Parts: sequence; structure tokens; C-alpha cells
Amino acid sequence: MSSNAPGAERILGSLHADDGEGTVHVEDRFAADVDDVWSALTDPDRLAGWLGEVEGNLRPGGEFRARFFASGWEGTGRVEACEPRRRLLVLTRQADKPDEQAIEITLTAGADETLLAWEERGMPVDLLAAYGAGIQVHVEDLGAYLAGGERCDADARWEELIPGYRDLAMDIR
Repeated sequence: MSSNAPGAERILGSLHADDGEGTVHVEDRFAADVDDVWSALTDPDRLAGWLGEVEGNLRPGGEFRARFFASGWEGTGRVEACEPRRRLLVLTRQADKPDEQAIEITLTAGADETLLAWEERGMPVDLLAAYGAGIQVHVEDLGAYLAGGERCDADARWEELIPGYRDLAMDIR
């Protein structure tokens, strides 16, 4: 379920649960070509402009360490799949948690825009609303970066988004 109503509460995501694990799926369109979006997702210097600090090997099978600005997430990851300009799959592990989560990003090139789909799997179902709001903040920060803007005030934006994601999560339980 998702809502694309304009305004501060515009929800870009949907929430799902399967076998006790949660999934958040967020989509947005950017007025940027697929090469620019791909570079922003895979170049550590560009990642630092919108997502966070990422150090390590970002090639298939490579491992990295990261700290995301908006959510404060810190941990390690491994690149599982990398299909340039199309698909990126990484497995992540938060510094103090044993379970892995998957982040899969797919890009679809259009004539004058790129569609991004960010799907994150493996989170606790009771935290889906919080993850949904947080992932949308990351996607919006990417959009702002691609447009030449700045990251948002993540805490304020999260507070704007969380009621809509809580509403979506009510249908999951």
C-alpha cells in the first residue's frame, strides 16, 4: 500500500511482512539520467554527499563499513550483486545486531528520468513503520542531491512521515 498525495506527508513506500520478516519498498522518479543515479549509488565520494560515509570494496563480493547520516545506522555490508546502471544488492549487518538485512536497488531508465526502487528486507515487523519513514528520507536525500540540493533535516522529516507509515503498518499486523 502506498500514497502519493502531494505535500509533506507524501508516502512513497509500501510495507509487507512474510514469515515474520518485514519488507519496505520505496519508489521515486528523478530528473536525472541513469548513469548519474548509478554513480550517486556506487561512488563513495558521491555517497558521502547524500547517504553517509562508506569505506571498503564496493565490487561484487566486496565488503564495506558504513555510517548513514539520516538514520545514524552503522554497520558492515557485502555487495552480493552489481549489474551496472540496473541493479545493486547488498547485505548489511548493524554493528550491534547479528541478523543481516538486504537492500536491493533497481533502476529503470526513462527518456528524461530514472525510476528508482529501493527495497529493504529482513527487518522486524514491529519496526516497519520506522524503517519505512527512514528509507524514504534516504531516497528523498538522494533526490535532493541529484537536483543539486542538500539533505533534509532527517529528524523533522521522519516525524512528518511516521504517521503515514504507521497507518500502513496497521494493515500488516
